[in-house]
Amino acid sequence: MTWSQLYTKIQSPTPVDFDHYMDHPLWTALRTFVEDTYGVTPLVEYSCCCSAPGWNMKYRRSGKSICTLYPGLPEEGQFTCLVVIGPKEADQAEALLSTCDPYLQTLYQAAGGTGGSRWLMIAVTTERILEEVKVLLQFRLKPPKKRT
Repeated sequence: MTWSQLYTKIQSPTPVDFDHYMDHPLWTALRTFVEDTYGVTPLVEYSCCCSAPGWNMKYRRSGKSICTLYPGLPEEGQFTCLVVIGPKEADQAEALLSTCDPYLQTLYQAAGGTGGSRWLMIAVTTERILEEVKVLLQFRLKPPKKRT
């Protein structure tokens, strides 16, 4: 059964429901990274967006979006991470791109957005892409300093 069939607009899943459905080490690794690095918990929201309708997990800190995770995209058993690269992060992101997976390079070049931003819907399918997403997230929002 697909994610959207399991959880319709009127039936909200919990973060545990997301984890049980995904049961994927890359999903767990990215969630753990975001939550531990930024000290945040996800907001579970329903999106009517035509490109990715359904329940997703949004991460924000201090009013700024970190990323959004979409289970079951691009296909069942996989997930997509939305990262918005704004004009402030563009130089760092573009410098990183020359060493990135060709998939991410192509995605970045093709991505559009408003006001100089690029909306990257990244299918996190390999460890390499996961690590590159982590770096992009840190460009997006600097992690808070750890107290010692």
